[in-house]
Amino acid sequence: MSEQSEATRNNRVILEYIWLGCKGEFRSKIRVVNSMITSIKDIPVWNYDGSSTGQAEGRNSEVTLFPCAAFKNPLNPGFLVLCSTYNEHGEPMSNNHRHAATLVFKKDEKYEEKPWFAVEQEYFIYDNPLNISNSKPLGYQQHEETPQGQFYCGVGSRNAYGRAIAETHLNACVKAGLAISGINAEAACGQWEYQIGPCLGIECADQVMISRYLLEKISELQGVYIEFDPKPLSNRNGSGCHVNYSTNSTRKEETGLDAIFESVKRLEAKHDEHMKVYGENNDKRMTGIHETASYDKFTSGVADRGASVRIGRITQKNKCGYLEDRRPASNMDPYVVTSKIYETTIVVDEEA
Repeated sequence: MSEQSEATRNNRVILEYIWLGCKGEFRSKIRVVNSMITSIKDIPVWNYDGSSTGQAEGRNSEVTLFPCAAFKNPLNPGFLVLCSTYNEHGEPMSNNHRHAATLVFKKDEKYEEKPWFAVEQEYFIYDNPLNISNSKPLGYQQHEETPQGQFYCGVGSRNAYGRAIAETHLNACVKAGLAISGINAEAACGQWEYQIGPCLGIECADQVMISRYLLEKISELQGVYIEFDPKPLSNRNGSGCHVNYSTNSTRKEETGLDAIFESVKRLEAKHDEHMKVYGENNDKRMTGIHETASYDKFTSGVADRGASVRIGRITQKNKCGYLEDRRPASNMDPYVVTSKIYETTIVVDEEA
């Protein structure tokens, strides 16, 4: 083998391209390149067969994968490459919501509000991916009649189910360089939560997507599957994806709380508009019970986890900080939701 061939072989890098199929499901494939990767610009544009993902016809099947963010791959050497999808005319595919979100956040160059987002992603771990009709959350078969309380932040083999998966995911997110800030067992048996952020603008949505992808990959290895449906069990807590949000205005000492109240007013004025894009089947989750507000009625309050939007006690005390939008469902599109919150609270009509 020549010296040049040896050098080329030593520079090989594994790139795992990640995108969404027609139903919002993750798809991925791997490419090995013979080059140094120092930035997103070094990762080549690629394509896939859109006719096999329900996104194109067989006679014109190529969909372009445009790399938009890359993270260290904690499961294999190389990088996880998050991609936006485009058709042959360079137009974003119908579920490429990152494209529109980028345009919304770009307006912050004018407003200079520096929006920070931190999301609380809830999910269930189900026990039988080979027989979904009979599958239940981990531990549920033993605790079908057990009240929910003992599972929240539970410890011990009779109280916590799926910890190995949740903590494997935590470690994977840390190794990938994601801004994961914690995890905990949730109220229902087999239900968990992790938190991503705070991150600036669109970075939060990118990291949420990668964190979800890693969770799905880890579930493969463990012989379980992840359920992001917001209300898989009618008699148990559903799963949300609460969004904590702040801007330069809300973080400003003394006047920040006034800016938060103004943001709440704007969110209330467009409540119905937001609910339409906050996740599928969210109406089944937001019933006014099980720590949710009503789907049809906007409410807000300090330390109120039954409100649409919660303001923390420490925020009230400090007179600045963030608000928590508790309405988004666990299956929400993070690009749609974060850009919608920003657009409603900050981006005003240019002619106004």
